Amino acid sequence: QVQLVESGGGLVQPGESLRLSCAASRSIFSLNFMGWYRQAPGKQREAVATITSGGRTNYGDFVKGRFTISRDNAKNTVHLQMDRLKPEDTAAYYCRAVYNGVREDWGQGIQVTVSS
Repeated sequence: QVQLVESGGGLVQPGESLRLSCAASRSIFSLNFMGWYRQAPGKQREAVATITSGGRTNYGDFVKGRFTISRDNAKNTVHLQMDRLKPEDTAAYYCRAVYNGVREDWGQGIQVTVSS
């Protein structure tokens, strides 16, 4: 099992930035991939960005160059840098870890609100 703790959320104005962090309870080096997902009220959870153990990244179409996912294996942490935030980015953001091919764990989630 991998325990995941998200941090860095909050309230920002449109156009501003936030950096989310996901700290894992153990080494992330061998995890298949980690990712960020989000869920807005009344909507399904969607993938924001993922990063594999080899560093390959993938982003949701709505990101369009605004977000960057990265991993710090030494600190067992994955970051999501979010720039040029929009009101439609408002959601609860969740960290996910996939390992051993089929097992997964999720963080508790953290709120991001973009509003003027």
